[in-house]
Formats: sequence, structure tokens, C-alpha cells
Amino acid sequence: LSVCLSVSLRPRLPEYHSSIAVNWLLKQVQLAYCSIRWHPLCHPFHPCLDITTLLSLADLGRMYTLCARVQNGLARLKELLEAHINQQGLGAVAKCQETALTDPKIYVLTILEVHQKYNALVLSAFGNDPGFVAALDRACGRFINTNNVTRVAQSSSKSPELLARYCDTLLKKSAKNPEEAELEDSLNEVMIVFKYIEDKDVFQKFYAKMLAKRLVQQSSVSDDAEATMISKLKQMCGFEYTSKLQRMFQDVGLSKDLNDRFRSHLQKSEPLDIDFSIQVLSSGSWPFQQSPSMALPTELERSYHRFTTFYSSQHSGRKLNWLFHMSKGELVTHGFKNRYTLQASTYQMNVLLHYNSGDRFTVEQLEGATQLKPEILMQVVNTLLKAKLMVCEDEEVTDSSVIKLFHGYKNKKLKVNINVPLKAEQRQEQDQTHKTVEEDRKLLIQAAIVRIMKMRKMSKHQPLLAEVIAQLSHRFKPRVPVIKKCIDILIEKEYLERVDGQKDTYSYLA
Repeated sequence: LSVCLSVSLRPRLPEYHSSIAVNWLLKQVQLAYCSIRWHPLCHPFHPCLDITTLLSLADLGRMYTLCARVQNGLARLKELLEAHINQQGLGAVAKCQETALTDPKIYVLTILEVHQKYNALVLSAFGNDPGFVAALDRACGRFINTNNVTRVAQSSSKSPELLARYCDTLLKKSAKNPEEAELEDSLNEVMIVFKYIEDKDVFQKFYAKMLAKRLVQQSSVSDDAEATMISKLKQMCGFEYTSKLQRMFQDVGLSKDLNDRFRSHLQKSEPLDIDFSIQVLSSGSWPFQQSPSMALPTELERSYHRFTTFYSSQHSGRKLNWLFHMSKGELVTHGFKNRYTLQASTYQMNVLLHYNSGDRFTVEQLEGATQLKPEILMQVVNTLLKAKLMVCEDEEVTDSSVIKLFHGYKNKKLKVNINVPLKAEQRQEQDQTHKTVEEDRKLLIQAAIVRIMKMRKMSKHQPLLAEVIAQLSHRFKPRVPVIKKCIDILIEKEYLERVDGQKDTYSYLA
């Protein structure tokens, strides 16, 4: 069209019309052409998006240039692009949904593949037009937060959970860890997906739990990589979002100094007969629950009491709560043909060390000796039976079942890790995290309502709902029924009251 106008009309138009009239006439012709030819223009739009060859990119570019000349000519193209990307994203996730539910890497890489494809298209065909970039962002936000995986999981927060688990695989030591430059690229890609996540508070909870485990178990690929990821999250979400994560790092550094001082103290007095190190964590920063109590085996009692006495002398007024469920150790065996080093949890160590005094005990006897809760003891016993360190003649383990040490134990590895979390534990931890998220959200909503009402003094119901949603949308999308429930809680707590004669109006009580 532009070529036709320039060749056929422009040479003759100035002879009969002013330049203002010429420009007006050209705009009218373009508008009429786009209006008449709109459906034929849009008809090849989807095939061009699917093919994304050089030819189709050129076609999209010409279509974009033509429609951009007309007022609001690009609005329909943006709508088509957004709908198409959303459809393609949903289709890509649907193809891998069974695998993606348990494999976070597949899930995240599938999302990234769709984003990279259409991000390149917006850049090359539409010149990175802000309107088309916004259409891409809206489409990615839609299919990332609501897709087949989230529907099967029956949870809109499945996407942030899987993204946090993918981060864990990148930042945890393993034989498949990428090189430093490749890891940096992978973390940047994680932040692309993170940008579209609505429930950023869910990601924070899962990420904090996994970071805590990496730091306590010393399984991080590197401190620099961990610091880089936290820096990226801080840059996008602010200081408050990462404050607890940064305090975890501070605690780890302080614990290293504390261990050095404790070793120096031992050298001056009587040294311990085992290699003992400890991490002291501030309770407000770490996402760990208090550990169930147990009776310490004799082999560990001395270390426990020596450190407790030392710490009390260094810090008066502080109380130590021991997290046995997060502790671990190594045991060297002498009861088998080969000498093995077993990497075990503290609970497993407690049971195994009891077999220094005999090679067969009932579950009831083990419970009495270790003082472990029955459900925890059963998990430990089942793990040891599965590892074939113990044997039991009963098909189903009960309190009266006899658990015998298996002297014929064999393993190709001399260093054996038996400290493997049970699936039941993982599921329980996952449910607990989601429960914590819901409780924290209620507190955040209540805090937001109080802030707004303290400033407004009086507010109607709908404006209050809208402002609460606006204030919290950067972390999660509050549901209206939950906001209403929080308003009722604050009325009961006498932070707010309903204005007499006006059912939908609240006033703030100082």
C-alpha cells in the first residue's frame, strides 16, 4: 500500500491539493484499507506466529508497520498475540504435566522455552514495542500461574513451589552442577519466571526452607552463588523480602567463629573423644520447628554438656533449643565383615549406638532407651530395615517386633549415606509450609488493613478491599473472602468498628 501511494498518488497530489490535505487524504486511504482488509490481514497472523521463520517475521513486521499508521490499529494485534502465547504456553505445559509435577526442571525449562520463543518474536517483528511486550507479560503471567499442573495439584501456588525446587537443584552440590557462568545464566532465567509468579510469598517460604537445609547440611554449591541469588531477589522484591535469608548467612559465619573458639577452649582443657561441630541459629530467622525431645546416647552426652556449659559462659541469658531432627553424624562400624562409615541422622545414630550393648531389641525396648516418639522411631526402624542394616522376622513392625542387627550386611560403598528423608516427611513438610503461608497471609492482610484505616480513619468496604489488594499484590493476590474474614477479626479485636447506620463503612479505633 505504501509503495502504491508513493508511486501513483504522491507525484500528482501536490498539483491539486495542499500538503495538509495530502497528509489527511493519505491517512484516510490507510484507515479505509486497514478497515476493509482487517480480517484478511489478521487471518494469517496465527500461522505467522507458529512458523516464526524469517519470511513470517518479515510478514508480521510489515503488518505491524501498516497497522501502526492507524489510530488504535495495533490493539487487535496485541489481543491476538496475548491469546496465542497463552494458548501455546498452556499446550506446552499440558504435554509435560505428568513429568513436570515431580520434575521442577522440566516444568521451568518448558516455560522458559515458550517465553524465549515469543520474546524473540516481539523483539524482531514488533521492534520491542512496549504494548506487545506488555501483551507477552500478561500472557506469560496467565499460563504460568494457571495451567494443567496447577489444576492437577489443585493449588495455584504449585508454580512458585516448583520454581523454588528448581533453584534448589541448581544451588545444591551434585555431580551435575553447571559451570559458574552457566549457573549465572540459569539464575537469570529463574528470575524471568519469578517475575511472572503471583504468589511470591509461597516461593519465599519454600526457598527459605531449602536454603536453610543447604546451609545447615553444608551442601551449597558455593556461598557466592547463594549470595548472587539473594541479591537478585532483593533487587526485584526489596530488602524486607530477603532480610531473613541474609540473616541466615550471618548466623553461619558467626557459628564458624564460635566453633573455632570452642575448639580453642577444648585444647586448654580436656579434649573430646569425638569430632564435634555445631551451628547456633537465631530462632526468628530460620524456618525450623522445635525438635521432639529424646534421650541422648552416652557417646554424645559429654559433647552436649561441654558445649552447653561453654555457650552459657559466653552468652548469659540465652537458651539453647537443640534441633536433633536437623543434626547428623558419622558412625564407623565394627560389627560387619568390612568397615563402613555410615552417614546418619541423630535419630538413626541414637538407635544404632544402642546396638553396642546387644544385637537384638524389641521396638518397645528401643523406645524406652531412646525416648523417641513412637511415630519417629517407626520411621527410623523402617529406614534401617530398608537399608538392610537390621532385619525383622515380622511382616509388619509392631511394638513387640524384634529388630536384629544384620551381621551379613554388605555394600559396594564403604561410605554409606542412610540419612534419606522419607516421602511421608517431605509431604508433611510441604503441607506445613503451605499452612504457614496461609497464616502469614492473614497477618499481612490484617497489618495492611490497620495501616490503611489508621491513615484514612474511615473507609467504605469496596475502597478498603481495593487498597488492600493493591498494597499486597506485589507479594501475593489476596482473596476477597479472606480479607472480609480479617476485617471481622480486627472488629473483634477492637481495631475497627462498623459505623452506625452504615453497614459498609468502617472507622478506625485508636
